[in-house]
Amino acid sequence: MEWNIKKFEEIPNDELYALLKARVDVFVVEQDCPYPELDNFDQDSIHYYLKINGEIAALVRLLPKGLKYSDAASIGRVMVVRKFRGNGYAGLIMKRAIKFISDEWQADKIQIQAQVYLRAFYESLGFEQITEEYLEDNIPHIDMLRIRK
Repeated sequence: MEWNIKKFEEIPNDELYALLKARVDVFVVEQDCPYPELDNFDQDSIHYYLKINGEIAALVRLLPKGLKYSDAASIGRVMVVRKFRGNGYAGLIMKRAIKFISDEWQADKIQIQAQVYLRAFYESLGFEQITEEYLEDNIPHIDMLRIRK
C-alpha cells in the first residue's frame, strides 16, 4: 500500500492521467452519468490517493476553505476502484482526509455533497445531513457537514 498526498502540480503526468481515468471510469461510465468531471477545482486541491501494486485503488480530493464553500473545507470525488472495493479503503482514506484537513489546515468544518445511499457511511465518520435531498447530475444527493468538536 502506498499513500500519496499531492498538490496538482506535484502529480506526475502518468499518475494524473490514472487518477482522472479512475474518476471518469467510476463517476461517468460506471454510474452512467455524463457530467463535467473536470470542473476547475483540481488545480487548487490536494489529491489524496492510495496505490496498490502501482495501481490507483482509492482517492479523494481535498478542497480548502473558500474554494467551494466560503466557511468550510470540503472532501470530494471520494471513490474506490471497483476491483479494490470491499476492503475498507473508503473509510481509511476518508479518515486520513479528515485528519489532514484538521491537522494541516486547522479547519473546524468539512462540508460534502454525498450521494444519498452513502448517508450512513458518512454519518459513521461524524457528518450530519444539512440539506434536503436534491438531484445532482440525476443522482440523489444531500449536503453534509462535520464540525470538529
